[in-house]
Amino acid sequence: MQKGSINVQAENIFPIIKKFLYSEQEIFLRELISNAIDATQKLKVLASAGEFKGELGHLKVEVLLDEKKKTITIRDRGIGMTAEEVDKYINQIAFSGAEEFVKKFKNIEDASQIIGHFGLGFYSSFMVADKVEIETRSFKESDEKKAVKWSCDGSPNYTLKEKKKKDRGTDVILHISKDAEEYLNEHKILELLKKYCKFLPVEIEFGTEKISEKVEGKKDKDGKDVYENIEKPRIINNTNPAWKQKPSELKDEDYQNFYRELYPYTFEEPLFQIHLNVDYPFNLTGILYFPKLKNNVEVQKNKIQLYCNQVFVTDSVEGIVPEFLTLLHGVIDSPDIPLNVSRSFLQNDSNVKKISGHITKKVSDKLEEIFKTNREDFETKWNDIRVFIQYGMMTDEKFYEKAEKYCLFKNTDNKFFTIEEYKTHVKESQTDKEKKLVLLYATNPTEQHTYIKGAKERGYDVLVFDGVIDPHFINLLESKLKDTSFVRVDADIIDKLIRKDEAMPSKLNDAQKDKIKPLIEKFAEKEKYQVVFESMSEKDLPMTITQPEFMRRMRDMSAIGGGGMGFMGNMPETFNIVVNTNHPLVVEVAETTDEKKNEKVVEQMIDLALLSQNLLKGEKLSGFINRSIDFIGK
Repeated sequence: MQKGSINVQAENIFPIIKKFLYSEQEIFLRELISNAIDATQKLKVLASAGEFKGELGHLKVEVLLDEKKKTITIRDRGIGMTAEEVDKYINQIAFSGAEEFVKKFKNIEDASQIIGHFGLGFYSSFMVADKVEIETRSFKESDEKKAVKWSCDGSPNYTLKEKKKKDRGTDVILHISKDAEEYLNEHKILELLKKYCKFLPVEIEFGTEKISEKVEGKKDKDGKDVYENIEKPRIINNTNPAWKQKPSELKDEDYQNFYRELYPYTFEEPLFQIHLNVDYPFNLTGILYFPKLKNNVEVQKNKIQLYCNQVFVTDSVEGIVPEFLTLLHGVIDSPDIPLNVSRSFLQNDSNVKKISGHITKKVSDKLEEIFKTNREDFETKWNDIRVFIQYGMMTDEKFYEKAEKYCLFKNTDNKFFTIEEYKTHVKESQTDKEKKLVLLYATNPTEQHTYIKGAKERGYDVLVFDGVIDPHFINLLESKLKDTSFVRVDADIIDKLIRKDEAMPSKLNDAQKDKIKPLIEKFAEKEKYQVVFESMSEKDLPMTITQPEFMRRMRDMSAIGGGGMGFMGNMPETFNIVVNTNHPLVVEVAETTDEKKNEKVVEQMIDLALLSQNLLKGEKLSGFINRSIDFIGK
């Protein structure tokens, strides 16, 4: 038997591992199973190269839990190790110096960075174990007595001795420490295996499960198949997930089934998917799905799973891929993405940046392809994908340049236009005195129906911008489209912006306006409502409510996180009561001397205007209803 000290040049390596890696404790299982997979895969390579001529047999990795002995064992039938290899790969941990190590990592926050930097995958086992044993037999050894057993109790001291082992491969046996006994729970281990090992390329067994299986050749009295409940080893993983297969070999049904495998509790099918398959200048595979986003942006995030050679790395990919891509669902897998590094390292890694840029291009190309080849289908999906496209245009300059070609505007007649198509569509009818385009939009076509109707009667077209991020998106468009401004259909500046061939004369003189204004102010708060007189058509309403465009837009942006504009949400809302100086009712009030009658008519006109904007509530609404009944009675 050989005894010795692990070559770490310090006796405090294990306390350091326990202390600094504690927050990432659960990755011990991922690390040990990854090692077992590597050993198994290497044996396959040696066999295919003719360097191993024995029987491969059933290659699998087993995870064995013994709650009584308080052990977890990870077993493989891979290449195994000789005594010399154990000494080389386990005992000789080459640090430049313990002092430098402690100094460098004393304030570390991301535990996996230590593991990745020093190749400490195996030693992560000491985060949960007081004692670790390795029983291994190399594929080179034909004599079962030539296996070896390595043992370490968490100090730098180890023992290495010969041991009898029937089969090739390696068992890593963890004697779980008292403060990590949560890992002696079957459900906990199952949870970790499903998280980190769901798609590993070698079959992983853990425990057993009962399944219902058809009994071959047996029927019941009605001639139906007979099933029986049997206990079988529980297989954790799908060794050949869809993203590792060739796109030409997959049907839509296969993609849908894989989506349900990724998200078993999601009941809504994705709209479409992009299959990534790149081998130059980096290796990248994966499948990205477009979910039905609607307006709920935040709920959709953290749905992309990042893998390295089918080993789960993280599902928190912000900073690793462009922010708007986090709205997609699916899998990205690349051996060029380091498995054991910090998130900050991933965000700054050159390979990760190249991969991120490539994914952005592939996503944009796919959207453009759908738009060009089947525009009708693209338009039917628009409401579900527009948040993604708008968010991408707002947060990624390169994506904006591509998406500008297929970003759509929808008007109140449910017709779709690209940005350039729409500018041409309204060019003649909606320009101001400086020939600048004025694009009208509604945020709630139902509530703003009166204003939409009025705009259409003037020959204007109205867009629909009713999405959660539309206020910010409109601001972006105005900064990009220098010859264009956007104005909500109920804004106070529509008719001032859009060019008129000649001004419509007013039927009221200044004295009559001065007579009507105090009447209006009697029923509307001066602090909230400003009286404005406009010359409009007799067919227009006698009074309408508008809002100052700038203030309203600032409030809208503030409500959805306008960055530095939170104060806007605390400011009182202000409105204009726009009086149509050509409407017969207004003219009648101006010319009538019956003050009581004028007051009733003015109050009713104001309430009708407020009602159209959903601003008439409570006691005032009840009063309006009662007055309306009286009017009908008379």
